[in-house]
Amino acid sequence: MYVCNKTLRESCQMRRLDTGNVCKQAKFDENDCKNIANASDKTPFLSDPRVKYRYFINITATNTNCLNCDNPVKKPDTQIKINVTIQTEEGGKLNAAEAAGIMNKMADLAKSMNESSATLTVTEGVTGILVKTEEAVPADMREVSIAYSSPNDSMNIIGDKETLATFSRSVIVSKEALAKCSLNNSTVFSAVLRFLNLASDEKNSTVLGNEVLAVEMGTTITNLTDKMKINFLNMKYKGIPSCQSWNGEGNRPNWTDDGCQTILDGQNIMCECSHLTFFAVLMTPLNETISSSDLNNLTIITQVGCGLSMFFLCIVLFMHFLLRKTKASNTTRILIHLVSAMSLLNFTFLINSYVANLKSSVSCKIMAALMHYFMLATFTWFAVQAFHLCLQLCAGGQIVIRHYILKVSIVSWVLPSVVVIVLLILGKYGEQLIHTNDSEQTVAMCWITDNLVHYVVNIGYYVLVFIFTLTSFIVILSRLFFLKKTNTNQKSTNGKSIVIILGLCCMLGITWGFAFFAYGALRIPSYYIFTVLNSFQGFFLFIYYYNTSTGDITGGASDHKNSNSTNTIKTSLDSFENPYINLPKKKINTGKKNQD
Repeated sequence: MYVCNKTLRESCQMRRLDTGNVCKQAKFDENDCKNIANASDKTPFLSDPRVKYRYFINITATNTNCLNCDNPVKKPDTQIKINVTIQTEEGGKLNAAEAAGIMNKMADLAKSMNESSATLTVTEGVTGILVKTEEAVPADMREVSIAYSSPNDSMNIIGDKETLATFSRSVIVSKEALAKCSLNNSTVFSAVLRFLNLASDEKNSTVLGNEVLAVEMGTTITNLTDKMKINFLNMKYKGIPSCQSWNGEGNRPNWTDDGCQTILDGQNIMCECSHLTFFAVLMTPLNETISSSDLNNLTIITQVGCGLSMFFLCIVLFMHFLLRKTKASNTTRILIHLVSAMSLLNFTFLINSYVANLKSSVSCKIMAALMHYFMLATFTWFAVQAFHLCLQLCAGGQIVIRHYILKVSIVSWVLPSVVVIVLLILGKYGEQLIHTNDSEQTVAMCWITDNLVHYVVNIGYYVLVFIFTLTSFIVILSRLFFLKKTNTNQKSTNGKSIVIILGLCCMLGITWGFAFFAYGALRIPSYYIFTVLNSFQGFFLFIYYYNTSTGDITGGASDHKNSNSTNTIKTSLDSFENPYINLPKKKINTGKKNQD
């Protein structure tokens, strides 16, 4: 638009007015624009069909008086019926290969179009829109926003984000995707098709609203940093939504969440994907629900218990590093490693929900990776404890492996880090929602987002550790009772024996079995048992540590000389019960002594 400040009889300088910026804050008003249109018969220049008026500015006004007649909701310029032969499966479902074939025709259709946009109709349940981008310079390109209100509603081209939010469904093709398209194609376009009757995958997964959206731009576009967005707003659904994609290969969809991130905000589902292909929101049934009251109770017990557990574990670390570090045996050093791993696990668990509520994907992934690492490290130290105790029993308390503590430390601390780094690279960490029977109440935490990975890595690994530690527990406990019966000078009380058993259970991680093997009707009771026992794990370890570091439960050093076998068992148990005792060296019966 050009403006002259002088009268028409005088020469004047013309200056260009950028109406797009001047009228940026002006809102579209349909009634005012209709009045302008009705005045076209009295104002000849308004009736010129060659000109499309978008903005009207009153240049005599003190403040900018701008009328915006650029409707942000635009209908496509034309309608196109695509004539293709469609083969349907039983039940009227569209074959997935047929759907992929339809999308492959979009590039040729875009080249043959004279208009800038078109409504596409293929067959019943398959409709869409094609928009050609006029800007040839990638820097000038604007994202393409397409929206509609219901599965059967026609698609519209949306000009601003505020109007976009008034539609329940929308697809936003980013500027980066358009720029990549312009590098490979002479015609820059975005085609979005909606399939309401696409065949199910082999798992017969439930698709939200039976809506599958496909985006085609005539070239392969991946690894977008400015991701494509698909929004479903104010949706009523049951289950856990997950944004999935399919690459268009095969006769049935093979849905995967690779490259797509699911963002949930109340009843709003937002998908952000780094590539273009077929998309859908799959719904996972809430089979493993928990009541809101149980979740609240378990949360309170766990937070209070973990706080107490961490307190007592810190006391153990304080006593060790400031008071008794120089007297520590290998048994004590291994115990301190376990206490350290467990302390850090409790700490990451306590701050997990706080980090999840920050809604920062990077922070949540780091938090999930740290908590997972310390959990795997704790499991590994459980196994090392069992291995060490069994080795003491077999070696009579005299372990002669070179750099023994260094070797078990490298295995226990480094091995879990390898697993966590691999999962971090694969993008398996993120925000996970815990659903209850109350659909309005959900709890967010940072954890592993792939259930299969959780079952294989966590449960599978713990099963192996549990089998080994439980076997060791039974062996060690049987030796304890055997020694108690054969030792006539046994002064141990039942209370101290209980401390030994509880200490063993905590050191070997046997209480974790209540959580990992909780199924069926016993699932909720097992959760309560696990939460209570594990919450006070630090307290049990503190009591065990204090008792074993201040006295010998079996009554002192070995003074029975009945046989080498008895001395070996007793020596090893003395070492187990009192980590700071100076282990007596194993005596060798010489021939001279036998003669005596």
